[in-house]
Amino acid sequence: MNNFLVIINVLVLILFILGLFFMQRKHISFSKRVFTALGLGILLGFAFQFVYGPESEVLQASADWFNIAGTGYVKLLQMIVMPLIFISILGAFTKMKLTNNIGKVSGLILAILVGTTAIAAAVGIASAIGFNLEAVQIQQGEAESARAEQLEETYGGIQNQTFPQKLLELIPANPFLDFTGARPTSTIAIVIFAVILGAAYLGAKRKTPEQAELFAKIVDAFYTIIMRVVTLILRLTPYGVLAIMTKTIALSDFDAIMKLGKFVAASYVALIVMFAIHLLLLAIAGLNPVTFLKKVLPVLTFAFTSRTSAGTLPLNIRAQTKQLGVPEGIANFAGSFGLSIGQNGCAGIYPAMLAVMIAPTVGQNPLDPVFLLTLIAVVAVSSFGVAGVGGGATFAALLVLSTMNMPVALAGLLISVEPLIDMGRTAVNVSGSMTAGVLTGRVTKELDTNMYNAVQETEAEAEA
Repeated sequence: MNNFLVIINVLVLILFILGLFFMQRKHISFSKRVFTALGLGILLGFAFQFVYGPESEVLQASADWFNIAGTGYVKLLQMIVMPLIFISILGAFTKMKLTNNIGKVSGLILAILVGTTAIAAAVGIASAIGFNLEAVQIQQGEAESARAEQLEETYGGIQNQTFPQKLLELIPANPFLDFTGARPTSTIAIVIFAVILGAAYLGAKRKTPEQAELFAKIVDAFYTIIMRVVTLILRLTPYGVLAIMTKTIALSDFDAIMKLGKFVAASYVALIVMFAIHLLLLAIAGLNPVTFLKKVLPVLTFAFTSRTSAGTLPLNIRAQTKQLGVPEGIANFAGSFGLSIGQNGCAGIYPAMLAVMIAPTVGQNPLDPVFLLTLIAVVAVSSFGVAGVGGGATFAALLVLSTMNMPVALAGLLISVEPLIDMGRTAVNVSGSMTAGVLTGRVTKELDTNMYNAVQETEAEAEA
């Protein structure tokens, strides 16, 4: 009987996928299909949970099949991330799009990412204080205790690593290993490797122009093929969003979410405020924030549902270059650095809120101005150091809490609502990297404002 119900559930999802395919054949815009998929996924997920309950064996088995469309799509995106970063940055050199101001571009991007993370920390602090969040308010069960032990074990592996050692982790000793994504710092390592090859190309162009010209043609050919692969994968976005959202809602523990409702609300208030700050920065730069919002919503929707900044990178770069008018080199630097440096949601808001919540348990007044200023500075510096130890909210929290002499195990208290909060954090991370790309393009006067302000559907969106 259970197998029959699983088959029925899978067929229902397939029917919804066919509906989205029909919308594509009718040339309904990419954005509308993504948002339709999001809405249908929420409705279908609630329906499955109402019928079976989140702990149902039928639903668990069905979710495995849903993963073919959902997780399978994310894996396809992750498959193309490293080749896309490498060939795009190298192509920026061969096309002479990044050679004169690479230091200024990279410096600006890093400054914006780390600067906005400091602002995000202040926002997280304000939200935690405003909602009067304290760690003692959370009941610690078996899941929280297990998570605490895991965090302490993880911290044991990084606590003796100095900041210079973390920086050394960025250097690609074996770029072929980094192409597999085997190390936490593989993304940044590939960026560095591409820049080194680009610099070598410029030297060869002066001394042996014929060979350099051949190399440029090879890079251009690879770039064309890889971007075509990106386009083909992006066409699957609505189906991936539908499957991921259906599974997420169907398996969510809403009882646990209700118990920690105040913590979830405080987190999302902070995340929404930080996103509004991104829009404000664009407005200060003389750009229409509403236009930005309309063009990046499909990207942020996928980031929200998938909870993967790396998987969102192809959509991130595509939106920057094809819809927001950001040059390829800048877009790739902003997107790549944003995966592990200056993550506004994971490395800014989250650890700051945790520190404020945990402070009373160690006798620290969370309203002490010195404590708050120190916390903001630590979060900003740690957001850069996170790249050397793997990135993500967990490592950011470990670094900040340990630096502030707070028990790292208490970072596991929110494990029951972690997936829900992480959805918003990921979207804000991606928004931050895209904002950094647009602002850098604006400051260097390389932003195509005509493309940014264009209201018609772009070719990239039409192809998707």
